[in-house]
Amino acid sequence: MQRLNAFARKVPTAVVWAGGLLPLAWLVWATAANQLGPDPVKGIELRLGLWGLQFLIASLCITPLRQIGLNLIRFRRALGVLAFVYIALHLSAWVVLDMGLRWSEITADLIKRPYIIIGMVGLLCLAPLAATSTNAAIRRLGPLKWKRLHRLAYVAGAAGALHFVILVKGWQLESLLYAAAVAALLLFRLWSPRTRLA
Repeated sequence: MQRLNAFARKVPTAVVWAGGLLPLAWLVWATAANQLGPDPVKGIELRLGLWGLQFLIASLCITPLRQIGLNLIRFRRALGVLAFVYIALHLSAWVVLDMGLRWSEITADLIKRPYIIIGMVGLLCLAPLAATSTNAAIRRLGPLKWKRLHRLAYVAGAAGALHFVILVKGWQLESLLYAAAVAALLLFRLWSPRTRLA
């Protein structure tokens, strides 16, 4: 574990940012090359949403990994902001590409498909976290208030997983695995005395 930590300390956070943007670059290429199947808009929406959820889960894994001795805390900010970016793009793709900014249809869809509102709740939870992800914001809020605010990441994770489970309509293994991962991370947070106080 010490070797892993020593290696992690040598990895610039820019590597995480660059790696995190590779899926977006691939998506732009795949869209231009018509590689997203018969319904490219749905392909764009799904991939953006899944990548956002994956980055969010990865950021939530930092704390339990630290408990077992693997310290990747310096990468958590990048992972969290990347999660917000992808989920915001996911919503934007639905509003702009799928619904074409037709607000009456968007409102009707929100009423018809409440899982969309659940997803929006997750994004709203992430927005203040992204806005307070800088060192200056931590100093203004103070470490304790900042940590309490950033517990919203767990709410966002739960909302994202539930959004995906309802979206796929049925007990599909992939969506259930995401839900199980978020549930396990939340239970760890509640169970561990050290993380409850963090």
